[in-house]
Amino acid sequence: MERLIWFVPAAALCGLVAAWYFYRSMMKSEKGNKKMESIAASVREGAYAYLWRQYRVVFIVFLILCGIFSVLAYFGIQNPFVPVAFLTGGFFSGLCGFLGMKTATSASSRTAKAATRSLNAALRVAFRSGAVMGLVVVGFGLLDISLWYFILDRVVYTPENMAAGLKIGKLVLVDAGMAPDHKLLSMTTTMLTFGMGASTQALFARVGGGIFTKAADVGADLVGKVEAGIPEDDPRNPAVIADNVGDNVGDIAGMGADLYESYLDSIIAAIALSVAAGLSLSGIALPMIFATGAAIISVLATGLVRTGEKASQSELLQALRRGTYGASILTALLALVLVRIILPGNFGVFWAIIAGLVGGNLIGYVTEYYTSDGYRPTQEVAEASQTGPATVILEGLGVGMFSTIFPVIIVVIASLTAYYLTGGRANPALGLYGIAIAAVGMLSTLGITLATDAYGPVADNAGGNAEMTHQPPEVRQRTDALDSLGNTTAATGKGFAIGSAALTALALIVSFRDSIANLIPGEMAFSITDPNLIAGLMIGAMYPYFFCSMAIKAVGRSAQRIVAEVRRQFKSIAGLMEGKARPDYARAVDICTQGALKEMLVPSIVTIITPVAVGIFLGVSGVMGLLAGATASGFVVAIMMANSGAAWDNAKKYIEAGHLGGKKSEAHKAAVMGDTVGDPFKDTAGPSLNILIKLMSIVAIVFAGLIVKFSLF
Repeated sequence: MERLIWFVPAAALCGLVAAWYFYRSMMKSEKGNKKMESIAASVREGAYAYLWRQYRVVFIVFLILCGIFSVLAYFGIQNPFVPVAFLTGGFFSGLCGFLGMKTATSASSRTAKAATRSLNAALRVAFRSGAVMGLVVVGFGLLDISLWYFILDRVVYTPENMAAGLKIGKLVLVDAGMAPDHKLLSMTTTMLTFGMGASTQALFARVGGGIFTKAADVGADLVGKVEAGIPEDDPRNPAVIADNVGDNVGDIAGMGADLYESYLDSIIAAIALSVAAGLSLSGIALPMIFATGAAIISVLATGLVRTGEKASQSELLQALRRGTYGASILTALLALVLVRIILPGNFGVFWAIIAGLVGGNLIGYVTEYYTSDGYRPTQEVAEASQTGPATVILEGLGVGMFSTIFPVIIVVIASLTAYYLTGGRANPALGLYGIAIAAVGMLSTLGITLATDAYGPVADNAGGNAEMTHQPPEVRQRTDALDSLGNTTAATGKGFAIGSAALTALALIVSFRDSIANLIPGEMAFSITDPNLIAGLMIGAMYPYFFCSMAIKAVGRSAQRIVAEVRRQFKSIAGLMEGKARPDYARAVDICTQGALKEMLVPSIVTIITPVAVGIFLGVSGVMGLLAGATASGFVVAIMMANSGAAWDNAKKYIEAGHLGGKKSEAHKAAVMGDTVGDPFKDTAGPSLNILIKLMSIVAIVFAGLIVKFSLF
């Protein structure tokens, strides 16, 4: 088993080498003429400027939290390795986002240039840039987990240190006479903490990037497309560069950090629960080795994605499906082999993995149905635009709300299947491990799933580049086809992330209970009639709405400033509308940057504080209620927002493709209004919720000692 675990860092490095190969392959593509490269350089410069400013703000927050962890460790309330683990989780999460953005900003002009040749050429360039993101996420995720495992197992918690103890000054790193079971508990607690670092960074990235991108998008659309009647991505629009920058810092950097923490947390939750289930080293090894093998399969599956020149939306979708479905089938076979080798006494774990894998694909299919303009729900949203913006908004909300039914049922069935088939009836701890391993199964194909997701913003930027450099109409038609499909694949990616978040959060709630049980002698019992638990449940159910309110209002405030700026430039810059003068793009980028950095702090910090505050004032049962309420509420709200937003966006693109009057029609203007509502739904508030429900659980686990020591109950 020990030899098998060495396979994890080796394969992680292979995944990173593959990411480098795809990056170099993309960079060798033609980058277009000087004008195309100039536009891409402006977007790249704005994205770098924003991201570095965001990282400086987040770094200060991390230093403060690291200081708190250090104080708690000094007084024996916290594991002493927590501060360093927290920083590494945040660092790798931010690094994944940065590398993804670096790739995407270089790929946009190359995708636009490839679109001058063929649709398949454009797809391959954009998809390879997305593959870089997918492979970087799984590579660094597995590397982070395996490095910490080997450091803790081989350097810190050695038999000699456990027998004699290990100190640095007065700080006790390893207690003398530590039991083997306590060793595994200490190791998993440390690993959960770098999950907290990843989740904290991801929340800042998603909220900040989401505010930036949607403020620019909403402002550009309202004034440019609706008021001035100029095309999307028209170079006369002062917000057009900010909009393209936003695609990279929100939909790429934010998404990369988001899915890195989703991937990491699912594996860590399974590792943590393996201790309670009594699976020892085998239970720890399985999720790590399985995720590693699935990452290699994802690399191979990227070669299956290709299409013809005159491909329809359905044919483009089939091209991407070949990659994701092919990876899923091979991953299922891998699970069969690994479970027989690593856990031969519990074949039910294999069915738990299959439950997660199948559940993820089903959620993806349901998401596709409700968000693609090839199906009736999105077409009905487009048809509602014929009677005005109000009916578009009503229809889109209805579609999003109705679309929650099947993902919830799928997750419920996957959870129950995983629980009972792994032996949960006889051994609840083993059943809960099954739920955690199902979440790993759901995200096992993330390498290729994220590639199909991340290519969408690249195609969107390529379309903007083509519009601003006045390429032939067929070029924009090709990039629009990829962009429209990208909206669906992005919604599908969010579906995977949200579904796995629900399963992972369930596992993390149990980990919190186990952490408390180790701190308080005697059996912990929680009753639904406990008033503190009910109070926590109500607060938890409310919190996703409160969080979304802060995020959406932040987008609204920043968008108002962009609208005012675009209107000002249209009026004050002589010759701008005639194409004789250049707008001040930098001013719009700066407005979005300042707004995003200012507005992202409160929602993110309040989310970290809330579990600790509830624990102090309502006790452990209050925290259990909080986590349960936030998980149930946040899961459903996240699906509704992601699907409503994607349906509104694709309804607009359906009209722009020539249906219901086409561009500049009254129906189109109404659909644009619906899309502006959907923008913060699908790209700011909605995707942040899957991070939120896991971060709250991890914060509760990490601060369990503080909650027990200072709770008023």
